[in-house]
Amino acid sequence: MTEDKKVTILIVEDEEVQRKPLADQLRDEGFQVLTAQNGQEGLELALREHPDLILLDILMPILDGLAMMKKLREANAWGKKVPVILLTNLNPDEEEIMKAITRDEPAYFLVKSDITLQGVVEKIRERLAL
Repeated sequence: MTEDKKVTILIVEDEEVQRKPLADQLRDEGFQVLTAQNGQEGLELALREHPDLILLDILMPILDGLAMMKKLREANAWGKKVPVILLTNLNPDEEEIMKAITRDEPAYFLVKSDITLQGVVEKIRERLAL
């Protein structure tokens, strides 16, 4: 990545123990990182800053991740197409999650306990074709 146009990743995660190491890893990899602690804050930041990709926790206070993604997709043309990677410890077989992923493309699902920080970075690079 060049210094003049860093890829921007928005992390929307309510747990600092998850958010901080992920943000640190992404910065170390050369990404510009924005963070939000709940879905409402994340939605406002996303619509204002237009990150290249959003890492989005599902279970959060104020506005959960699925509700945030729905509002994002309804907001404008950019919101309809920005790649979203859902991060959660919920079972991927949950019907609501699967509907959201297929309805709200481009979306991808990762189970936090099944992936390393480097694995998340690899998925980001894959989704953005970097």
